[in-house]
Amino acid sequence: MDGNSELSTVERALEVLELLWDLNGAGPTEVAERLDVPKGTVHGYLRTLTNAGYTVNEGGTYRVSYRFLTMGGRLKHRSRLFHVAKPEVERLADETGEIVDVSIEENGHSVTLHHAMGDQSLRLGLYPGMTTPIHAHAAGKAVLAYLPADRRDEILAGDLEAMTERTITDPEDLREELATVRDRTYAYDWDQQVTGMGVVAAPILVDDEVLGSIAIIAPTDRLQNHSYREELIRYVREASNTVEVSYQYSN
Repeated sequence: MDGNSELSTVERALEVLELLWDLNGAGPTEVAERLDVPKGTVHGYLRTLTNAGYTVNEGGTYRVSYRFLTMGGRLKHRSRLFHVAKPEVERLADETGEIVDVSIEENGHSVTLHHAMGDQSLRLGLYPGMTTPIHAHAAGKAVLAYLPADRRDEILAGDLEAMTERTITDPEDLREELATVRDRTYAYDWDQQVTGMGVVAAPILVDDEVLGSIAIIAPTDRLQNHSYREELIRYVREASNTVEVSYQYSN
């Protein structure tokens, strides 16, 4: 098998996995129809994926296996940032009653590394590994503002999806906001990723490198209250500083 054929095989296997994930399980016939490939070919992929432990066959219906949960959990626990930030995230959730999140940048997106729920927090269905547009909320912008200029330019030159009518998608407008974030060393916004949701965030910077951000997520009406917003900004800035110091002295 030549290199192109091997690459095509890997891409097709990933397409099968993505489809099973989107459908929450499917049989070979449905997979073959949706991917427009022979049923026998699909059987081969499903058999290989099942033997490798990536899918499970339940009476002829295949679904993505919990092996991905195992891999995701292990990946998170290998992260030094996760171990350092986790106590601060959980402390802030207890103190504020809101959702507190630590996120990183990967492939031009914002990825949730860990979060904790407070007793008055929004129910948004967050989970570790959740990927969101980095430009559409303050947690992402707190990271984007501190990425190397060429990396930031690359992201801003891509597809800046509008999540709500308030999402900033114009690259020049975003550049201005990111400059303000760098001047302030924090970010805040509301209704840009989800209507009714606001975010305040501060970058986590070690040796001039941005590792991620720590954010508090609250309802828009609470965040629009100036004194409450200032209180949350103080919380995230103090927490990010604690994480930064702890990171440098952790093993």
